[in-house]
Amino acid sequence: MKTWRQTPVPQLPGTSGSIRLFDSRLRDTVEIPAAPEQSFYVCGITPYDATHLGHASTYVAFDLLNRVWRDAGSTVKYVQNTTDVDDPLLERADATGVDWRTLARQQIALFQSDMEALHVLAPDHYVGAVESIPWIIPEVEKLLDAGLAYQLAGAEGEPDGDVYYDVTEATRRADSPDAWRLGHVSHLTVAEMIEVFGDRGGDPERPGKHSPLDPILWREARLGEPHWDGGTLGPGRPGWHIECTVIARRFLPAPFTVQGGGSDLAFPHHEMGAGHAWSMDHVPLAQHFAHTGMVGYEGEKMSKSRGNLVLVSKLRAAGVDPAAIRLAILAHHYRSDWEWTDELLDASVRRLENWRGAVVRALPGSAEPLLAEIRGALADDLDAPRALAAVDKWADDCAASTPGGAETDDGALVSAAVDALLGVAL
Repeated sequence: MKTWRQTPVPQLPGTSGSIRLFDSRLRDTVEIPAAPEQSFYVCGITPYDATHLGHASTYVAFDLLNRVWRDAGSTVKYVQNTTDVDDPLLERADATGVDWRTLARQQIALFQSDMEALHVLAPDHYVGAVESIPWIIPEVEKLLDAGLAYQLAGAEGEPDGDVYYDVTEATRRADSPDAWRLGHVSHLTVAEMIEVFGDRGGDPERPGKHSPLDPILWREARLGEPHWDGGTLGPGRPGWHIECTVIARRFLPAPFTVQGGGSDLAFPHHEMGAGHAWSMDHVPLAQHFAHTGMVGYEGEKMSKSRGNLVLVSKLRAAGVDPAAIRLAILAHHYRSDWEWTDELLDASVRRLENWRGAVVRALPGSAEPLLAEIRGALADDLDAPRALAAVDKWADDCAASTPGGAETDDGALVSAAVDALLGVAL
């Protein structure tokens, strides 16, 4: 599947170095040294609705990581999926009378246009669940052969070909400190996992499963649903978690540097994906796991299921500068939960105007110290609010100076730094 157009990144004098990043699995901030190559995977959307600010916040956050690595001189390998066949997509297609494939194509195109407008650097590989099916089938067959998956004997009136991952058996076989065990990524108790599993794509109450927390690997074809030839698995379609694991293994090193996503993906998605990966080849999925906070609106988490969405495309259609939207996101640390408000957007519009006005009256010698401050802030767990505060102070100092009239060398360097590191075009 094609990705969106790559945004040019200005070259800056000097380079970034290592970065300190909070690892959700280790529950600590770790140093990721500068290296010739870095790699990361960020879980993509299920394309049944447009991009909301919760999505955008996650992709902007990991875009900062991409930019810092590139600024350090690294070659960055970035992969993102899109779950272009899944229950929510099929349900929305049925409710709206639109073919599910058409709906997926429309929403993927809208998502990509939003990402391009927000200056999110494009992944090297943007991969759909449908195109990954031929790669998934043999991996599920291997898990079955290894006794780490099983075919469910359905109850009366239920399909009897669904294949599930056996989390109990996989945990029992953990034989080294690096081995995956249930709770390895999320650190939730079993009771906590069961409580949220059903709301996050699982089926804990399904009869016949070895454990309530076993996730589906292959869903046997149902009447009226799309399905594919699964070889020895029979007709059907893949489960959610195995999709990302297989795509990551195909296009990235094992383990790759960072697995990214929203905090609501730590369990079950990243937990189970890490389990699948270890069971496949006894190599961890990723060296580090990083998660973004949740974005709220009107007192609740912003989500498609609640319908309380602020859509990037609608803000753009209303004439909001995408750079202001990006600044509103960057005003919050990526790991914090925060709430979208009109006042926040208004403040971001003013901030953007202030920065753009300062470029043409930049103080001589002011750019390089600011560049160092931005690099230092982002190297400290992607502290975008601190970087924004540094640019604010620079802009205020410039405003107090004698008016300029043309962009100086310092103004040009600040403009390039803000573009390259923060993804904001001045």
